[in-house]
Amino acid sequence: MENGAVIEAIGDHYARCSMKVEPKHRNAVGIVMGGAYFTLADFAFAVAANWQKVGTVSLTSNITFCGAAKGDGLYAEAVCKKDGRSTCLYEINVKDELGNLAAVVIINGFHRA
Repeated sequence: MENGAVIEAIGDHYARCSMKVEPKHRNAVGIVMGGAYFTLADFAFAVAANWQKVGTVSLTSNITFCGAAKGDGLYAEAVCKKDGRSTCLYEINVKDELGNLAAVVIINGFHRA
């Protein structure tokens, strides 16, 4: 991907993705922009939700910022909390390379197919 996100691991309703933090991911004061956290979390959701059957899209998303990331790497783990007939709910934890929680994203998805 253009943003640098890559798939690290994938399983049943689960994905772990990472992104190397580059200057383009930082704001004017040098910290990682919120959009970088969200982009990585959204990618992890898409990978986890569509691994076995393509067709799930995001309905709503909520991000809570927990702290500024340290280091040059971000990791997002997407875990399915509920998978229903037409909707699903995923929690995605975004951590820095030191293991510090930087953001939590909750995504409600819709199964199109």
